[in-house]
Amino acid sequence: MSLVKYEILNKVAELQSFTKAADAMALTQSAVSHAITNLESEFGFPLVNRNRAGITLTTEGETMLLAIRKVLQENEKVHQEAASLLGLAKGTIKIGIFKSVSTKWLPEIIRLMEKNYPEIQIQLKEGDYLEIEQWLLSGEIDCGFINITHSSQFHIISLKKDRLLCVVSNQSVLYHQKTVSFEDLEKEPFIMPTYGGYHDIKQLFEEHGIQPDIRFELMDESAILSMVTHHLGISILPEMLLDSIPQELRAIPFQVDSYRSIGLATRYHLSPAAKKFAETTQAWLQDSDK
Repeated sequence: MSLVKYEILNKVAELQSFTKAADAMALTQSAVSHAITNLESEFGFPLVNRNRAGITLTTEGETMLLAIRKVLQENEKVHQEAASLLGLAKGTIKIGIFKSVSTKWLPEIIRLMEKNYPEIQIQLKEGDYLEIEQWLLSGEIDCGFINITHSSQFHIISLKKDRLLCVVSNQSVLYHQKTVSFEDLEKEPFIMPTYGGYHDIKQLFEEHGIQPDIRFELMDESAILSMVTHHLGISILPEMLLDSIPQELRAIPFQVDSYRSIGLATRYHLSPAAKKFAETTQAWLQDSDK
């Protein structure tokens, strides 16, 4: 019964609502509230703050949630290991993704997973690099795509070096150049892609001593392309996102090739289902050369 109550607390924490958690778990709101109350009585301290604004975890609740998620992960792993011994691949894996991966890679990878391992359920959670790393550390996901960093906290499978290109409009002074120097970036207003975690573009600027005239900072790549299309500045984006840009734009390589390195970050002790996902991802990328 405790595992069920742990699952309920985890769902309440994710959705910050008794009602939404009840709907997601096919329970009544009173059953969800009763389970949380029982846990609080068992532990001897409150786990959630209940107020008109919604549900938030107490400090003690946050601490317990980390431990509870580890228990739930191990329980899921036990069932997956048992299925594996019977020659089955089944279970649920939660994966952190960012936009270019979800657009370019995930549809085919999920298709292969469903074909080869129909009993494995995949749940996706989209965020930026930093959010994905935090979700992995807190146990909210089993693995996640990130811009590679060096960390002893999780294992990283290197997947792809994605070239960074300078995107300019046909009114830019750089439009007809075959390559762009980093110093060229200081000649026009710059639209900075912004996201949490390791920021490869800012790192490039620091390494080369560049101080661009940053006009806007935007997270959405389509918004950045729209700004460049309307001649409001130049930008830098990964090549993965630039296979179908407007005709009036050019994506120009740098004189010194620069990359972001995409990897799959995992916990060191993967469940059988997560191992299948990692293996499928690596095999598809090798075969498709994406």
